[in-house]
Parts: sequence; structure tokens; C-alpha cells
Amino acid sequence: MSEPQLTILAETLGDALAIERLHERTFGPGRYTRSAFRIREGRGHSLELSYTARIGTLLVGSIRLTPICIGETPALLLGPLTVEPPFRSRGVGSKLIARSIQEAKAKGVKLVVLVGDEPYYSKAGFKRISKGLVKMPGPVDPGRLLVNELVPGAFDGVAGLIRPDWIEASGV
Repeated sequence: MSEPQLTILAETLGDALAIERLHERTFGPGRYTRSAFRIREGRGHSLELSYTARIGTLLVGSIRLTPICIGETPALLLGPLTVEPPFRSRGVGSKLIARSIQEAKAKGVKLVVLVGDEPYYSKAGFKRISKGLVKMPGPVDPGRLLVNELVPGAFDGVAGLIRPDWIEASGV
């Protein structure tokens, strides 16, 4: 028997409730206390750079990218990335990351940051940010702050506080 076909689609406004329910199941109520959630709160993610993974009509995964600034440098914050537990370890998350990074790069984005596990995200080009260079409001393990330079050298000289980009920065 063959594996069901996975489809990666651009997120739509109609996906919001299903994605929220997916986040409830996978992250629980503790998701509201995470520093990354606090940055995204009230800002809204970039719908044009956020994707869903489906098998048939069943939503099995989601990835969102949110405009931020690191100091004064525009970037995107990746997350949340979530996959229904029965569909984990099947490449769903990797395919969602690849699609969102590909589209961000095509739109001229230079940097994407996230809070996550380096062994997993390094496969998609993320590397650890040197301790003390970039700060995130709230408690964050600095060893989990990662960056992906979509343009070589784009992170050179970047430092400061990660904050919501309340005014859409050019190139993001």
C-alpha cells in the first residue's frame, strides 16, 4: 500500500480555526507563555508565507512566518511549525519549512530566525546565533535561537532585541 499524497498549500483565512485547533492539540495551553508566541501576539503572521500540509482534505501540519526586526534589521520569525503526532517523522515538517523558506527567499527576505532544536532545523540551513548577539523578550534558552541567512552574509553585523515589526519593513 502506498503512502497517501501530501499536499502543501498556501494558508488561507479559512484555515485559521483548523490551525488553532491543531495548535491546541500539539502545544496545549502553555503555548501562550512562550516568548515566540508573545512576539507574534497581536501582530499576525504573513499569510502569503504561511503554509498548510494536507492529506486529502485532512490538515496534518502548518507553518507560519511573522515579520519581525532584530534591532533595526527586518527578518521573519518562523513558527509555530506543527504536525499532527501520527504524521510526524514522515517529512511533513521538513516539506513545510522548505516551502516557506523557498517562498520567503523568492520575495527578497534575507533572514529567518526561530527558537528550536538545532539538530532538526540545521538540515534546513539554520545555525545557532552566538550567545548575547540577539535577545528575545522573555525567557529563551539562547542555545535554541537559530538563524537562516537566505542571502549569504545577511546576518553580518546584526544584533539587538527581536521585536514585532509593527510597520511592514521593505523586503519582508
